[in-house]
Amino acid sequence: MMLPDKRKGADEMKIQTVFERTEKKYIITLGQREKLLQIINQYIKPDEYGESTVCSLYFDTPDYRMIRQSMEKPVYKEKLRLRSYSTPKAGSNVFLELKKKYNGVVYKRRKTLEYTAAKNYIAGGEKPDDSQIMREIDWTMHYYRGIAPKMFIAYDRTAFYSKTDHELRITFDRNVRFRTDNLDLGKGHYGERILDRNLCIMEIKALSAMPLWLTSALGELQLFPGTFSKYGTAYQITEQRKNSYKGGQNCA
Repeated sequence: MMLPDKRKGADEMKIQTVFERTEKKYIITLGQREKLLQIINQYIKPDEYGESTVCSLYFDTPDYRMIRQSMEKPVYKEKLRLRSYSTPKAGSNVFLELKKKYNGVVYKRRKTLEYTAAKNYIAGGEKPDDSQIMREIDWTMHYYRGIAPKMFIAYDRTAFYSKTDHELRITFDRNVRFRTDNLDLGKGHYGERILDRNLCIMEIKALSAMPLWLTSALGELQLFPGTFSKYGTAYQITEQRKNSYKGGQNCA
């Protein structure tokens, strides 16, 4: 198991590329989201990019080893993905991310690449550079034999930060959708919906304990954390369909 090296190189000074934090997820209605925002409005500010469409390609082995292990809720798990905000073009920046979770703490390594360079690397090309982050991502790419894009997931995100603690971030993801074909970020962000239109996923991401104003608001609205994996849910849907199809064939 390789945990992140917290040392930052010169290429990490302008853009945050190393993250360490706790994350709590809540499945709430859009009505609950609006009530919560009304209560905590004085304490938060919108993300500088406002609303965005987050698009991710999740990598896995031919037998989906990474997501199957993750769904078993081990002490340590990891995911590898290529992410963009909206549909990228040849010269657009995308983010190659290695996300690890150990004992409830999330560690994320992010490498910014031009879309074309990222595609070349994924197709089996050389590492774009020899930075610490790229070496760790490359090690993962070689450790999981046959790893390749397996699932596309997109959602519409609205993000906020605490006015007094920029590390405290609250995001709301709606219209979560997926596809298993056309596994290319450049093919658009269409897909099959996996979450009801009236629901959204709220994530609270922080380096330390939640402030009193936030815990009070959550208590007032009786919002409690749960578990939800976008990739895991999409994987379960595809597996259930495969099993149903096989069952139908056996009965023929």
